[in-house]
Formats: sequence, C-alpha cells, structure tokens
Amino acid sequence: MKKSKNRSHKEDHKRDEPAILETEDLDGQDMFLGGGPDPDTISLASVTAVTTNVSNKRSKPDIKMEPSAGRPMDYQVSVTVIEARQLVGLNMDPVVCVEIGEDKKYTSMKESTNCPYYNEYFVFDFHVPADVMFDKILKLSVIHSKNLLRSGTLVGTFKIDVGTIYCQPEHQFFHKWAFLSDPDDITAGGKGYIKCDIAVVGKGDNIKTPHKANESDEDDIEGNLLLPEGVPLERQWARYYLKIYRAEGLPKMNTSIMANVKKAFIGENKDLVDPYVQVSFAGQKGKTSIQKSSYEPIWNEQIVFTEMFPPLCKRMKVQIRDSDKVNDVALGTHFIDLRKIANDGDKGFLPTLGPAWVNMYGSTRSYTLMDEHQDLNEGLGEGVSFRARLLISLGVEILDTSSPDITSSTEIQVEGVSNISENATGKIEEFFLFGAFLEATMVDRKIGDKPINFELTIGNYGSEVDGVTKPKSGRKKKGADDEEESELIHNSSEEEVDEDGDLASVATTPPMKPVITDRNYFHLPYFERKPCIYIKSWWQDQRRRLYNANIIDNIAHKLEEGLNDVQEIIKTEKAYPERRLRGVLEELGNGCSQFVSLASKDQSQNGKTKLDRERLKLCLTELENMGQQAKTIRSQVKKNTVKEKLKLVQNFLQKLRFLADEPQHSVPDIYIWMMSNNKRIAYARVPSKDILYSPVDEETGKDCGKVKTIFLRLPGKKGFGTAGWTVQAKIEIYLWLGLNKQRKDFLCGLPNGFEENKLARGPGLQPSPPISLTYMMKQIFQLRVHMYQGRSLFAADSTGLSDPFARVFFSTQSQVTEVLSETLCPTWDQLMVFDNVELFGEASELRDDPPIIVIEIYDQDTVGKAEFMGRTFAKPITKMADEHYGPPRFPPQLEYYQIYRGNCTAGEMLAAFELLQIGPNGKADLPPIDGPTDMDRGPILPVPLGIRPVLSKYRIEVLFWGLRDLKRVNLAQVDRPRVDIECAGKGVQSSLIQNYRKNPNFSTLVKWFEVDLPENELLHPPLNIRVVDCRAFGRYTLVGSHAVTSLRKFIYRAADKQANNWNTTEEIIVNMEPEPTVKKMETVVKLDCGSDAVVKVDMKEVKGKKKKRNKGGEDPEEEELDESMLDWWSKYFASIETLMEILKAQEAAQADAEEKEDMDIAAEAAEIKSDDSPVKGSKKGRGKSKDKKKAPSGMTPEKKKKKHDEMKVYHKELENDFDNFADWLHSFNLYRGKSGDDDDQNMADEDRIIGKFKGSMCMYKVPVSDEMSREMGFDSNMGMFQNLPHNDPINILVRVYVVRATDLHPADINGKADPYIAIKLGKSEIKDKENYISKQLNPIFGKSFDIEATFPMDSTLTVSIYDWDLVGTDDLIGETRVDLENRYYSKHRATCGIASNYAIHGYNVWRDPMKPTQILGKLCKDGKLDGPHYGPGGRVKVGNRVYMGATEVEDENGLKKQTDEHLALTVLNHWKDMPKVGCKLIPEHVETRRLLNPDKPGIEQGRIEMWVDMFPKDLPAPGPAIDISPRKPKKFELRVIVWNTDEVVLEDDDIFTGEKSSDIFVRGWLKGQQEDKQDTDVHYHSLTGEGNFNWRFVYPFDYLIAEEKIVISKKESMFAWDETQYKIPARLNLQVWDADHFSADDFLGAIELDLNRFPRGAKTAKQCTIEMVTNEQAMPMVSIFKQKRIKGWWPFLARDENDEFELTGKVEAELHLLTSEEAEKSPVGEGRNEPEPLEKPNRPDTTFLWFLMPLKAIRYLVCKQYKWLICKILLALLFVVLLGLFLYSIPGYLVKKLLGA
Repeated sequence: MKKSKNRSHKEDHKRDEPAILETEDLDGQDMFLGGGPDPDTISLASVTAVTTNVSNKRSKPDIKMEPSAGRPMDYQVSVTVIEARQLVGLNMDPVVCVEIGEDKKYTSMKESTNCPYYNEYFVFDFHVPADVMFDKILKLSVIHSKNLLRSGTLVGTFKIDVGTIYCQPEHQFFHKWAFLSDPDDITAGGKGYIKCDIAVVGKGDNIKTPHKANESDEDDIEGNLLLPEGVPLERQWARYYLKIYRAEGLPKMNTSIMANVKKAFIGENKDLVDPYVQVSFAGQKGKTSIQKSSYEPIWNEQIVFTEMFPPLCKRMKVQIRDSDKVNDVALGTHFIDLRKIANDGDKGFLPTLGPAWVNMYGSTRSYTLMDEHQDLNEGLGEGVSFRARLLISLGVEILDTSSPDITSSTEIQVEGVSNISENATGKIEEFFLFGAFLEATMVDRKIGDKPINFELTIGNYGSEVDGVTKPKSGRKKKGADDEEESELIHNSSEEEVDEDGDLASVATTPPMKPVITDRNYFHLPYFERKPCIYIKSWWQDQRRRLYNANIIDNIAHKLEEGLNDVQEIIKTEKAYPERRLRGVLEELGNGCSQFVSLASKDQSQNGKTKLDRERLKLCLTELENMGQQAKTIRSQVKKNTVKEKLKLVQNFLQKLRFLADEPQHSVPDIYIWMMSNNKRIAYARVPSKDILYSPVDEETGKDCGKVKTIFLRLPGKKGFGTAGWTVQAKIEIYLWLGLNKQRKDFLCGLPNGFEENKLARGPGLQPSPPISLTYMMKQIFQLRVHMYQGRSLFAADSTGLSDPFARVFFSTQSQVTEVLSETLCPTWDQLMVFDNVELFGEASELRDDPPIIVIEIYDQDTVGKAEFMGRTFAKPITKMADEHYGPPRFPPQLEYYQIYRGNCTAGEMLAAFELLQIGPNGKADLPPIDGPTDMDRGPILPVPLGIRPVLSKYRIEVLFWGLRDLKRVNLAQVDRPRVDIECAGKGVQSSLIQNYRKNPNFSTLVKWFEVDLPENELLHPPLNIRVVDCRAFGRYTLVGSHAVTSLRKFIYRAADKQANNWNTTEEIIVNMEPEPTVKKMETVVKLDCGSDAVVKVDMKEVKGKKKKRNKGGEDPEEEELDESMLDWWSKYFASIETLMEILKAQEAAQADAEEKEDMDIAAEAAEIKSDDSPVKGSKKGRGKSKDKKKAPSGMTPEKKKKKHDEMKVYHKELENDFDNFADWLHSFNLYRGKSGDDDDQNMADEDRIIGKFKGSMCMYKVPVSDEMSREMGFDSNMGMFQNLPHNDPINILVRVYVVRATDLHPADINGKADPYIAIKLGKSEIKDKENYISKQLNPIFGKSFDIEATFPMDSTLTVSIYDWDLVGTDDLIGETRVDLENRYYSKHRATCGIASNYAIHGYNVWRDPMKPTQILGKLCKDGKLDGPHYGPGGRVKVGNRVYMGATEVEDENGLKKQTDEHLALTVLNHWKDMPKVGCKLIPEHVETRRLLNPDKPGIEQGRIEMWVDMFPKDLPAPGPAIDISPRKPKKFELRVIVWNTDEVVLEDDDIFTGEKSSDIFVRGWLKGQQEDKQDTDVHYHSLTGEGNFNWRFVYPFDYLIAEEKIVISKKESMFAWDETQYKIPARLNLQVWDADHFSADDFLGAIELDLNRFPRGAKTAKQCTIEMVTNEQAMPMVSIFKQKRIKGWWPFLARDENDEFELTGKVEAELHLLTSEEAEKSPVGEGRNEPEPLEKPNRPDTTFLWFLMPLKAIRYLVCKQYKWLICKILLALLFVVLLGLFLYSIPGYLVKKLLGA
C-alpha cells in the first residue's frame, strides 16, 4: 500500500486554466485601485470573475439530457417547376419528373417545344428524423415523350440533397435554374435547364417568399443557377473512389435459429456472419462482395461513383451489412461528411480520407432475435455500443471528359485493389484506460432493488460478451512515431515498460445493492471505498489527430464560456461587458498562436494520411487568421459595438467547432453501462479524445484526469419522451486514457487523500493498478440552498396550472421545498440546509470545482406519484473554513437557472447556492442565518437577508377591458367571468361580467393595488392573470390563466425632457411637395429627429423631382399614361415593384455592410502595427459606410418614374410592423390544460388557449413624483390610463378586400386545388362557394365583402380558403385570424389606411368617410396640440411646425377647386415626426398573411394578400367599395405574314443530279396554343434554301397587359368538370420544316420570339445572323405591344451533334398586332385567302417537279431513297418461300429415307 503524494495548493493551480484569479488578488482588490494596471488591459481579470464564482468554472453547467437525434419530425418540401430552357433534342414533348426518395410526381406534357412553360407546384410531406430527411435526394429529370404505354427517354437529370436546400438562407432556392446532365453520357455536356423554386420547411420554420422580381433578371441563366453559395458555376464530372480494405470486431451474431441447431448436431463453430459493405451516395448504391462467415472480413475492393463535383449531396453512407437469405440487416453505419474532408478555399484540397479506420456504433452487442435498437445500426440516433471498425480510404479525381478513353456512363463500378501495408494506418501501441467511480447517486427506483454494477468498454475491450485479448502481432491495430517514443520512455518509470507482467483488465465494478435516498431515487453506498476499473487495449497510435482536435476544442470551450459570460452580463445589465469581451478575444488570440506553435512542431510522417497533412495546413492558416482577426476586433470593441462584435465572434466559435471535428477516427469512444442483474439498463458515451492524456497540457482532453459528473440515459428509442427525462443514474467518475508507457501519473488528478487497494501479485512483478481506493481524508460541509422562486413552469394539471415543489439533490442527500398549489410561478422563499455533507478530497480542490447540485421540479398530485416538470443543474459557491464570509463572493447573489424538460425549456428558477466548510470548531464558525423577522413560517426557513432581494413599494394599476373568445369549460359555457390579478402575494379582482354573451367587457376599467417588489427589475416576480367563472351557489371554476413573466414593459418611465428638445418658441418649417417621394428613401436612410435633417430631405426631394422631369422629357412614350386606363391594379403592381426595389436595396445595403465589416477587419489587421493607433482605421471604415449608404438613397428616386400613386405592400402581417397594435390595449392568451410533451411546446400551446384577456398594466414606485401626479391629474379614477375610449358596444361596418392567394397547398390528387373564400366574423359567415377558381394554386380573387359587426362581441375576423369539391365536403386549405378590436382602438389608426395623395375621383379616390382635415383636427384635439391653422400660400401650422403643400384639387370635369385637404394629408403622412403624440399612421396598404391549418400546426399552407377597412356606424357612411376585381384579359389578334425564307439547310438529294434540295414550309403557333398551329404551303425543290410564301397566319389571343401573360382557358382532360385557366408568357414559335410525302417531315430549325422583348429584325438577309439569338444582350430589343407592327429577317436555329447552336435558315416575316376591335374593322384571311389576299409567290419552275414528271419522281423515290429497303424486302420474301418449300417436302423425304425406297 502506498499513500498518494499530497500536492501543494500552488501546484494544483498550475494545471488549471489561466482564467483563474488567485483569491488573494481578489480579496486584496488592489487591481482596481490606482496601483494596478489599467482596467482595459487586464486580460482575464474580468469583472464577472469578481461577481460570480472565482474559479470561472460556470455556475450553470450545461448538460443535455434527452437525445435529439433520431426523433421523427414533420417536414414539407415544396417544388415549383416554372419552365425549362435549352433542352437538347429536336421538337420534343417534355415532362418534368420531381422525385424525392421513393415519391415521384410529374408535370403535364408540353408538345413540340424545347422550352416548355409549366408553372406547376408540388408538395411532399414527410414525418421522419432530421438525418433521414436531409440525406434524401431530390432529383429533377426531364423525360421526352412519355405516355401511358411507354416510359419515355431521359433527357437529363439534376440531383441535390434536401440538407443542402435546408442550409440555404430561408431554407429555399427561389427562381433558380437547375443544370441538367445526362447520367448515361457524361461526355455530352449540359442537356438544358429547369427553372424552379424549392423550399424545405420544418415545423415552425416560416418561409419568406421573395416578391417576384422582374423576369428579365432571371432570364440570365448563368447568373441564377441552382447552386449553393460558393459552388463554382461550371461543375465538372469526377470519380469518387471509396476503397474498402477490411473490418474488425464485428458483433457475434446469428440471424437464423437453424445455425444453432446445426451447431448442436455437427459441432461446427463457424463465424456466423456474412458481411458486405454497402455505400450510398447521391442516390446510388454500391456493394462489395460478400465475405462468407467471417468476423474479420478482408475485401480489398473499391467502389467507384461518378458524380458532378462539387457534389450537391453532402454525405456518403457506408454500411456494413450481414447478408442473409431472409433479409439483410445493417451491422453498423458510418457517414462520411464531404464538407469535413475537403476545403474549397484557394489553397483547398479535394475530398480525401485515409486510409483510416472508422468506428461504427449502434445497438448493444449481445445478440437477440429481435433487436429493439436496430435503428441505431442504420445510423439513426446515437449508438449505444461499439459495433465494428472498418478500414477505408476515399479519393476524388476530376475527369477530363474530352479524353476519348473515358467510360461515359455513371454506373457504379466495383474493382479490386491491392492490399494495404500493416502500418499504413500507424504503429500499434498499447493503451491504458483507468476509471474510478467516486459516487453513484440518483439511481432510478425501478431498478433499485437488485444489485447494480458498472461496465466500462473501449471498442470490444472490456466487453463481457466478446472480451478481446492482446492482438496477435500479425494484425496490429492504431500508431506513434519514433522521436516521440524515446522521449516518452524517459518520462516514465522503467518498471512499467516491462511486458512480462501483463496485467489483466478489470472492466466491471463489483455488484452492490443500492440504498434509498428518497422516494424517487437510490444511491450506491460507496462512501470511503471507491471501486476502480482498468483496461488495456491496442490501437494504432493516431494521438496527434486527437491532440490537435483537443487544442482547438479547448480554445472553443473557453471562447464559448467567455461569450456566455458576456451575454449574461448584457442580459443582467451589469457594467463593462466590453471589457469581458476584450478579455475573451485576447484569450482567443493567445489560444490560436499556441495552437500554431504546438501543431507545427509535429512533423512525423508515420501513419499520416493526406487528409492529416491538408487538415493541419488548413487549421494552421485558419487559426492564424482567426488570431489576427481577434486582435483586430479586440481593438474595435467599444461600449456601443459590443453586440455586433459579439455576433462576429460567434462565427469564430462555429468555425472552431467545425475544425475540431476530426473525420478520421482513431481510438473508439468509451461506453459506461449500468447493469442490473446482468441486464443493460442505461449508458453514457464518452469521446476518447476528451479523456486522452498528453504530456503537454493544452493537448490533454478536457476531462482527462478530472472528476466528471455523468448522467446515464436509456438507450435508443426508449430515451425519447417522458422516459428519457428521468435520470437513470448520476455518477461522478474519474477517467484517464493514455499510452501504457505514460502510465505513471494516471492517478494524479484524483481528489487527494486516498490509499490504493491492489490485487496481490507475485513478487518481482510490476504493481497492477488499484481495484479500489480508500479515502482517508474527507471534508465536512454544510450546503445552503436558497430557493427563491420559479417562473413560467410547465403546466402539469388539466386546469393549466401546477402544484410545484422542488427536490434538491447533493451528493447522497436530498431535500424538498414546500408544495405551492395552483401556480406556475411559485415563490418558495425557502432556505434548505444540508448538514454534514461528506465530500472526499482536498479542500482546495473542492473549493475550485465543487460537485454539481441537481434540482428537479415536480407537480404534486393528490393521487399517484408526483409528475416530473423539469430539471436544472447548479454549482455552489464554496467557502473554506479559513476564508472570510463577505464581499465580493459572499453572500451569493440570486441567479436565474434555465429549467429543461427533455430538450425543451420549461421555465426558470431564481436561486443561490453556497457550500460552507465546517471547521474544527463545528458549526459555531458558520455565518448566522438571519431571516426577515416579520415572517413566521414554522419550521420553514425563509431566504436570509443578505441574499433575498431588496424590496420597495410599487403600485400596479390594472386596466380591465374585456374577455374574448372564451371556449367551453367542462362542456359548460362561461357565463359570469371575473379576472383575478396576483403579484407577489397581493392582488386585485375585476368587476364581474354579468352576461358574457351579451357584453364581454368590464364595467369598471381601472383598479390598482400596492405590493413590495425587488428594486432590481430583473428579479421581479411574474404577474398572474386568472379568469374564474362564478357559477350558482357560490361555486367558482378556473377558466384559464396567464403569467406575465416580465413586467418591465409595463413600468411607467416619466417622459425624458431632453429627448424632445423642440424649442417651443421657434417655428420649424417642413417644406413638403404634394407627393412625398421620401417614402422610397426611408428604407435606406434613417432620419434623425433634428430639424436640419428634415430640411436635408427636402433638398434631395426637390432634386429627385427635377431629375424625374428631365427623364420624362427624354422618353415621351413612357410618360403619356392614359388616366382612364389606370385602375387599382396599376397602383398595386407599381407598389409591388417598389417593394421589390426596397427589398433589393436593403439586401444590397446589408451585403455592403457585411463586406465592409470584413474589409475593415482585414485592412486593420494589415494596418495596426505597434505604433499605429487603432482608432484611425475604424474611423476610415465609418466614413466608407456612410458614402455607401447614401448612394442607394440618391438612386432610388431617379430609377422610378413616378407614374401612379402607390400604396404600401407589406410582405407580412400588418401587426408585425406595428407591435400587434398593443400600443395601449394588450391581449393576454389564457391557457388551460396540460402542456404538450412535444419537442416544440409552443406548438402544443396553440391548443391550450381557451380565450383572451384584454387589458393592460402600469406600475410605478409609490411615493409618486410631482410630474406623475400632474399627469394623473385629469381623472383620478383612471390613474395613468388617461384619454381612453369608452368600452360600450359599438356597431361597425367591416369591409374585407381579398386580392389574391399564393402558393396554396394542393388539396386534390392532381396536385391542384379549386379555392374559394370563406369569411367569418361573430355570427355572420360568408362562403363565396359559387365563385371558386378552378385548378389554381395562385388564384386572383379581387373581391370585397361587407360585414356588419358589433364590438366587443365580434372582434376576431377569420378569413379562410377552402378547396371546392364536386362530391364530399370541401377541405380547409388554410385560414388566418385578424383581431379587429385592437386595430380599431389603436392609435396607429388602423381603421382605414391613409393614402399618399388626395383625389376625389378616379382610381385613387379617397375612401375614408372622414376627410384628411377632419382626421387631423381630431388628432390635434386628442393630443392637445395647438392647431391646425391653415394659412395663405399653402401653409399649415400644427403645434410649432409649419408644413407646405398644394392647395388645389381637380374634380371629374377637370375643374380646379381650392382645398386644404392636401395640406392636412401632408401632416398626416408625417405624423410620426410630431413631438410627444406622434406615431406612424397606417398608410393605404395591402398585407400578406400566412395561412395556417390546425391539422398541420406550424407549417404554412400558403399566403393571402388582403386588407380590412372598418367604418363606425355612427359616422357618415363610406362610399362604395373600390373595384379590385381581377383585370379581364384584353383580346388581341396577332397577324404574322411569312414572306420569304433564305439559306435554309438542304435535306434531300436530287433524283438525277444528286444536288441537295429541300421542300420548305414554315409552321407557327403561339406558346400554349399548339392545337392552333398553322402551316404555310410547301415551296418544293428549293436548291438554294430560298423559299417564297406570302402566307399569313392569324392568331387571336387573350392577354393580361400588367402581368405580360397570355390567358388560356381549356378543359384539362375529357373528364374535367370545368375549364382551367392557364397564364403563359406571350411567345411566338416559328419553325422551318422539310416536307416528305412518305415519311415524317424533317425538322430543320426554329426560333421563339418573346413578344414583350425580342430582337429587332434585320433589314436584309445578309445582316441576319445567329448572334441575334445567342447574344441577345447586345441587340436592340422591341416589344410588339409597343411597336404594333414590325418587319424584318430572323434566324432559324437548331442544335448540331455537339449541342451547339447552328444557323439553319432565315425567315422574312412581318408581325402586326391589333386589338380585337381593330381586327373586326379590318378583317383579313388566313393563308392567301380573302379578305385582303396576298399575291401568289413567284416560285421557279423546278419546284413543281412532282406534277410535271410524276414517273421520274417515283423512279427517283424508288431508286434513291428506298432502293436498299426494297432489295431487303425481296430477299426476305425469297427466304420465306424457300423455308416454306423445305418444311412442306421434308416429311416425304424422311419417309423415303426410313423405308429405304
């Protein structure tokens, strides 16, 4: 027995991180006095270290309990296929197939076009775990001429995995072009493009639809390819070579019962597994051969995938499977993440891996017939046991597709490879793993009655099922280099290098019966004697990989702690967050430089793979840069920039975490299993790198040689849901893993003061490690737990409340607080004292790292056991007997701890914990407990004075407005409700509502109560709102409750006098012109409220105006807009365009800002030398940003020619921009019923809402200051709530305008829906069923509905969209709810939007019954402002501000009238600039609302664009509703005259002379109307490619001018009930053909003209070139809708063998567009018919060859074209005749032969 060395306190500190401040410094506090260094330069002497725990170990350990992987979630993938372009092939009929996993959906077929337009929307719904979802491949393919009978031919495909889409911003690609390639022919190049939108939505994600940009930007295909950021536009083909060498340590398994029988009879003992490896990548699967019955299979094969590079599929799945006659099962799965084994930087490298071993984890190894954890082997969820390791390597080679000897298909190939040398993966070393169990508590009571033991395994070593002994030298396992080795041997004592005394492993602790802790948990009575285990194992020595990962991990860990500190400081509003952030950055910089120096030392090559070298280079450069940037940012951190710099530093953290994840495994992870009665109960998994030892401190794993608290959890699916929340066991364990030869220090991290107990060994053998430790030293402590309160706890009872109590565990003791009934915000205010807590080890160690305290919150039930509500962890602040109990550490401060229930947050707890050592004099030395004297709670101690918050008296005023939407409670309707408000034990009740159905408002509006609350606002207790229903006979029923967690927003803060420094004497002139273009600029330039800013705006505005006028002068045809043509839709489309520009400008500004940030950092890193002051750089940076921001604001007015009045289009709900209209009236949702146990509890909360309470609070300290009493002076009953409207019922006309819906979720089998609108408000319901829109997912409704309503009874408006069905009930697609009451009463005036201009007729007529002057008068009166005073010369004065504006308005007859309305409107549009009373008034608008469906909570089902106007009945009635009915398409007629063709390619050979000739005709049609295609007559036998036609095509069509689309209505199929409307771009197709009489005509070339923008035709045939189509950007473009008539030459194109465009002819045509009225006036005939016939073309004689010499022509046909065919047919006939004769005569001959005749 040897006693372990006692180390000194100082030495112990060396091993700890630099963050620790020695206590002496702190208590001395000299560093903050004059003598110390300047506070900004103190590196880590962070201010928090003073206020919180000294050791800077977090007082809130972050421990996740429930596995999140593997739990199925809801996902929706929506794909819109818009169109395809440049498809390769002639005259095809393409269909697009969208395929995700097994699901396939097809678009309709488009005939004879290679640029089809579909605009079809598909939705796929999934309910699978995230990993499975993100590995699914989305495949788009174009198929040519598919029909019922044949599957069609594949043109090209595009593949991307769902994970890549989900990683995009907003989880979507919008209007992007997918590049198609042919998987069977990789040499062929691109096969075309599909334009599509793809979005992936998880539960709770919301998608932003970017408003449609103008088409021309998106026609730039190259600039909008469907590729993630950073992927090059030109992707190349590459081969991915995955070499699979061999596997080891496969689980002993036997899938057929027969094998056992066989073994019993024959005694054959073969390995019972037939493994093979299956690899899936990018939707393809490859397999190796099967190695029959082998636990150590050797394959030496490679699987070759051919796929584009970089691939859009992130992960490659490698799976070892066991082949079986019945079904193959997976033995283990490993995913190779290609992002981690490649780098796309300029010094990057292609994906490469290994040769290296990868470890596979999965279900437990003990074989059972039905494996309940089979999913784990498939790679779902965290594996609970080691399964096997596989030796693989991966390489990628970019193909040169032009080389001739390349195989062109992408089929998977499997080839053999040569064997790999033994030590390629490193030299095998002997590793030693040691573990000591210091404590096992919180053992679940279900297993508490049987003896329990723990098993530790590393790989297969230590496992009882298949224990592994030392490997045979032949098959060595993982390696170290020679230089290191010699140094290691010097470090260790000789005795341990000696190999003879090989010690056996001890892998399990002895079984022990647990002892009861309390009614839920047991603990194991280890006390002084702690069991140990140790395992020897042999692995390739790849420690260097783990060391590098550990250093980075360490840096990341410290960075994360630092950032958490900074966030905590900001959150709790403590002083100097910027100092702490500087400290964090300095530490990061030091860490980075340390990594660079440590990692670059290591130059050994043994077992190093290419990836190791490349990753090392990558990490070195990345960390070096990061260090530089950290220094730069550190110099920029100022008080006002802390938050944005914090964001930048968070990016560093992500990058570090990414770099620390090592893709090539070495030593497998360690598993700790708790066994009860030899059954595996619960496990924990410890990554081997975390406990790996290294002589260099920074490289050591973070838990190596430290005592760590580990919570064991249930394996696999058992761990989901409620079962996974109970702690199975909590163990304190000490782990050490290192080379056997470095073993001498393996005990040095244990708490001191123990003796080792070893197994007796023979003399002369080296001592074995201890099998248990006996502690001699122990410290006695008292733990004080100050439980103050909890808030927002989980609702565990059906009433929506809980009866919470807390149970606190520390070491082997536990105590319980009292139960508080019916609350979610308990204030326990209780001190719990744990006496005589025995902790083992040295005092100083315990001081720096005390054990964890576990706090569990339960709900007390009258029957049954208490229900678990959540858990949190804490570390106490420790005081040793010799320390002083006083500041800065004591008494401890109350802190909020986040409570978790599974992975979801379930409230917070306010508490403090202190651990006090009991010295030699016993408890007499402990600080006394002085509770408040006024409270007598019997045995329960309240929280003592120094710790409980300081209170002051507050008054809380409550505004009771009314209750809304109350549902039934226990099947009875709520009739006489009342609201009780409670805060910190005091409260107030509302008046009783006598009849809820008649009037749900309260009669008394304001009541108040006084209460003592903490001075510190962060510690304010929640305020509880409860609604009870008063039933007969004095019974009360709780209806629902709501807890207001933060009262901060209701604290009254007196108006700051300095803020509005408007000098009341001087007038401020705000000069506004009638139409304020400033609206455009607001988005980019924020105006200050100083007067000069307003004037500045004015200057810009005037400039903008002038520019516009000039521009108008240049371009006359644009400006002359006919007033009569304008309607509401013109305004709408103009506004949407503005919205688009604003959004674009914002994105650009944001991108600029980010770019600037990066440039600044880079520039400064270069600039800052020791002498240069850091401030210069940042100033330069600021200058830049200002210029950049100014530019767009100047441009915005120039770009847009102001043609129409506009309104505001909100791309989300209106309430989002106006804070839910809760400016004085707040809505509080009332909850009832148990909280859901879903992952996102917010989702389940929707169902728990039972109604709403409307009202507000206002709180202030009580001796009221004079100003406040002045403000309250008007009506003392109302307190702070002055000038409120009355809450009596009022009648209102509600007018709902529904413009359109977009992206509806398909409701019918055909992937479409037939939507119509339904509106419900109170009792009235409107269903607009007869006006459903057939087969549309983007219907334009353009309808308005009038409903009469009475507030407060009808206050919620529901607008739903249903799908019309011919049979059965109609399905709800989605609905949206609008709270009209809050809008009506809001000071933002949401009753009727204020237009930007005042007009009394026309499309922009003023809709509000109140004129602007009346509105302004009312606002001034309510706000007690002086005015408005209208003066001469277009001036109006309000308060002290003067506005200018126009004074005349035009009526219908064009007469001018004098009016003040423009002036008033100018003031209203700038009302938000008014001092004190100003706020933004709602403009005339359209809002976009999300549609939701209760059956699919949280997943958006489409959007609806609408707005609501409300008009009180007691005011004059409003005018008629605006007509927003959809524009009717206008009828047009397009006349195309084909005059001539030229240079058409010649297809046929002449009969006599062999000359080339063609029989030319031209075919034309408008896109979408293929059935109406028209052909010219044929120009026969053209020898030069010239053809003369003089032929007219006539195409009538319906056209929407604003949307630039042709409208077609047709039935989709024979069985369709009604016609469907399609909108298609206006494109004219012309094709040139060669006519053949006996075979199909030959297609020669085509051109497609977009009638809105197509190249101007060439004057002569010579000038007509292929450039006109291929290089459109350079050509002058025209629109037929503006030009009306145009004539010229256009080229015909086709693709040659290499898919390049070639010119195949030219056509001279004339296009003439007429409206249907004009067409009726001057009708024309088709072809060359009457009326207005065209003259016959003058064709040369030879073209009529057919009619002149028919015989010759036939001879020509027979001889030339079909000569060989005719010969073949004759030969075949001859052969058939001979065969017939043979069969006929053979019987006769046979008979003759037989009879010998």
